[in-house]
Order: sequence, then structure tokens, then C-alpha cells
Amino acid sequence: MLKLISWNVNGLRACMDKGFLDFFKQSDADIFCIQESKLQEGQIELGLEGYHQFWNYAVKKGYSGTAVFTRTKPIASSCGIGLEEHDNEGRVITLEFESFYLVNVYTPNSKRELERLDYRMKWEDDFRSYLKELEKKKPVILCGDLNVAHREIDLKNPKTNRTSAGFTDQEREKFSRLLDNGFIDTFRAIYPDKTGAYTWWSYMFKAREKNAGWRIDYFCVSECLKDMVNDAYIYSETMGSDHCPVGLELQL
Repeated sequence: MLKLISWNVNGLRACMDKGFLDFFKQSDADIFCIQESKLQEGQIELGLEGYHQFWNYAVKKGYSGTAVFTRTKPIASSCGIGLEEHDNEGRVITLEFESFYLVNVYTPNSKRELERLDYRMKWEDDFRSYLKELEKKKPVILCGDLNVAHREIDLKNPKTNRTSAGFTDQEREKFSRLLDNGFIDTFRAIYPDKTGAYTWWSYMFKAREKNAGWRIDYFCVSECLKDMVNDAYIYSETMGSDHCPVGLELQL
């Protein structure tokens, strides 16, 4: 069994003070991915015994950033998707293992007033093409903060958020296209009708207390891995960030 965890920590140093290492040890994951580390190289030393560490940093300080911690040493690792316009924000880490690629991503947010929506649309198409190129060689496990609630069931207040970043028709259509191109949303594959299953809550209006959230953190896998998905998790009780961790168990 392969156990994977993904968590947008919204600043790793802050999350470290709120129990990150406790959850890391307790989760006992084979592969643990984080997004929004908000670090530059050398700003933190993590003594994670038994894990290989891979980091991707944004050029801009205190912004974005991703990391992967894995027990099994990968065959190869890379940062970014090979396009300069997308690769200065530390958003993607790819690890190649014997039987699959792991891609950890922090998808760009379209921002308030949707000021970055056009860029996001370009990112979506280029990132999907990147995944499909990888898939020609091996199945892909994609995880991270994809910054989109796909269906109305995936957020508490769909009607009032139709034009909000993360729930626009355009962003949802791009996620649909990813699924149409052979990827499985593992949580919905197992729990198609489960309501109240969210991974992010605003810090305002006691949103988490009321469970007024969004499901925007995912594990998606190539269709050929669908039957190997044992279970998918949302660790909604785990604090430390405005996101909670999500998990996947694969029978590989």
C-alpha cells in the first residue's frame, strides 16, 4: 500500500508552530507533499529522518513554493513544467518513480476581481499538456491545491460564488477538461455524493467553525490507476493552516 498526503500549509514556518511535525509523524505517509511553503532556500532545516526532500522556491520572497518528502528515492526529479512564463513561482515538483510520476502542484489563484484569470487559463492548458506528455511514459499521480471547486457539491455556497475566483465557469471547465482527458478525481470516485467535504475555509466569519468551506485540494490519478485507489481522505480536523491535508491510499 502506498500512502500519500498533500497539504497547503499556508506558510511552513507558521504551520510548524501549529503542529505540522506532529501531523507529519502521525500520518506516516510514504510521500508527503506541501504547497505554499512561502520559503526561500536555507530558511528552514527539516530533520525528517528516513525521507528524501525536494524543494521548489518562488523567485519572489515569501510567496508560493512547493516541497515533497518521500521515503523512496525517485529515479529523477524536476521543478516547473519547462515554460519560463510559468516556472518562476515555485509551483510544480515532479518526481519519477519506477511505476508512476508524482506531480505536486500549487495552481495559480485567479485573485480578486479575477485579475489573473486570463493567465490562469493559459496555465491550465499548458499544465494539462505537461501532464499528458508525462502520461505517455508512465501513469501520473497529481496532487495539490488546484484552486478550483469543481461542482456545486464542492463548496458550501455555490450560488453566491459563481463569479468568485475558484468557482468561475472557466476554471471549472478546465478541471472538467482534465477529467475528460483521462484523470480521476479520487475523492469523488469513492464518495460521489458526500456533502460538507471541504479542504479550505476562509479565516473570516468563523467559516471553519461553521464548515462553510470549499474542496480545492485534490489527488487526481491517471485512469489506468483507478482500480488501485483504495481510499481517499480529507483530514478536516487537522488544524495549522486555512487548508486541511488530503490523503490517498493506492494498492500499487
